[in-house]
Amino acid sequence: MQEKVLEKFQEVFGGEGEIRTYFAPGRVNMIGEHTDYNGGHVFPCALTIGTYGVVRKRDDNKLRFYSMNFEQLGVIESSLDELKPDPAADWTNYPKGVIWAFGEKGMKITEGMDLLLFGNIPNGSGLSSSASVEVLTGYILKDMYGCDVTNQDIALIGQFSENKFNGVNCGIMDQFAIAMGKKGHAIFLDTATLEYTYAPIELKDAKIVISCSNKKRGLGDSKYNERRAECEKALEEIQQFAGVSSLGELSEEEFDKFQSAIKDEDRVKRAKHAVYENQRTIKAVDALKNNDVELFGKLMNESHVSLRDDYEVTGIELDTLAEEAWKVDGVIGSRMTGAGFGGCSVSIVKNDAVERFIEQVGKAYEEKIGYAADFYVVEIGDGPVRLA
Repeated sequence: MQEKVLEKFQEVFGGEGEIRTYFAPGRVNMIGEHTDYNGGHVFPCALTIGTYGVVRKRDDNKLRFYSMNFEQLGVIESSLDELKPDPAADWTNYPKGVIWAFGEKGMKITEGMDLLLFGNIPNGSGLSSSASVEVLTGYILKDMYGCDVTNQDIALIGQFSENKFNGVNCGIMDQFAIAMGKKGHAIFLDTATLEYTYAPIELKDAKIVISCSNKKRGLGDSKYNERRAECEKALEEIQQFAGVSSLGELSEEEFDKFQSAIKDEDRVKRAKHAVYENQRTIKAVDALKNNDVELFGKLMNESHVSLRDDYEVTGIELDTLAEEAWKVDGVIGSRMTGAGFGGCSVSIVKNDAVERFIEQVGKAYEEKIGYAADFYVVEIGDGPVRLA
């Protein structure tokens, strides 16, 4: 892959100068969905698929971007004087947003770059291609431009850029999981405090399978921001009776006690999901520590039901993927992952059932939805790295 992207860089940008190659992973969240902006826990892991970047520093303030995933767009040019969100700039708003955010944090970039990207994360899949690009850009600025930041700083700057530059009120999970990834481990992260521990994922006789619905979605124009606002309003209503700063601080019992303070039935359901999902995530990590993969899978299934019925972010595509997965003998657990409204499901499938799972779920999905899903048997990888 390195040779392929380097070759393309020379073809597109030519010229001399020091060229470096980098990689940042995508991520999948095993459990803990829509809890990250509610002060709860999440349990994501970095993947071995992600975004490759080839970059060369310029001696002027020009920014030239090229993506092998969107070759029809050609080279998109900008400059360090034009760091403003622009719909015409398409995907380049993500690296531009990070460069802008570094400047906002006191690390102004004064030399431009030529940057070529290639991602082998399915576009619009919910495996965080945008956060992967953000972390990759941050890592490039750290390594090539000498910015004094940790990987955790890069995650926070990536989130800041997505919130303030690209207008998506995402939580910290995606950027954190990618920047802090560790091979063979998921990250048990308390999003309220950023305290985290690595938990080994030991699936001796099973695999993680990602099922991509191939329904495209865009977070900025989805109901993502609406769900966040509903949770914030529900929290305000609860705060009149309980001294909490986030929904993630509430136990199920405490929520049941205070939910009558919420004046809208939809907001009750949204807040219930945030609270119960957080507790499910804590229980799921305990289950893994006790080598109880079956309980982990059961909690994954319950997570999907809550996302479907209380948070209402699944839709027919993700529901079909999960519900058909539950019918397959050898599936330990299956749920939607990511923001929803399209994207992917994640399943834990026994080794001897993987082929049957892909065939059975794939056939049922195509019959019901009218087009095919794609399936990826994935491994858990490390965070961002310089390759050459």
